[in-house]
Amino acid sequence: MMADTKNTTDKVKDTINERIVDPAKKAGEAMRQSGAKIAEGGSTVSMRLIDQAEQNAREAFAALRAAAGAKDLSEVMKVQGDYLREQGSRSMTQAKEIGELIVKIGQESVAPLRGKD
Repeated sequence: MMADTKNTTDKVKDTINERIVDPAKKAGEAMRQSGAKIAEGGSTVSMRLIDQAEQNAREAFAALRAAAGAKDLSEVMKVQGDYLREQGSRSMTQAKEIGELIVKIGQESVAPLRGKD
């Protein structure tokens, strides 16, 4: 009788471990990995935004220098027009790059939760 009780208790314990404890541990680890990927991705996005801002500032100062060295108003207007056109194009490219980076980070951060490490 005592052996049957111990055997039943062991089976219940094994079942609880298999169906509750082990999956909960795996889910906790997957969430930890996902959180780490999100934090890493946030840092990557922040650094890229800083790089883009630095590039935009360099381009703006280059345009200011060119405008300051212009011989007449028409040359100033040309410099300004060129700068605005290039900045618009650059902004679209930069926005696309950040968008793609965010999508990639999102995919990488949910992979551990889907079991696709």
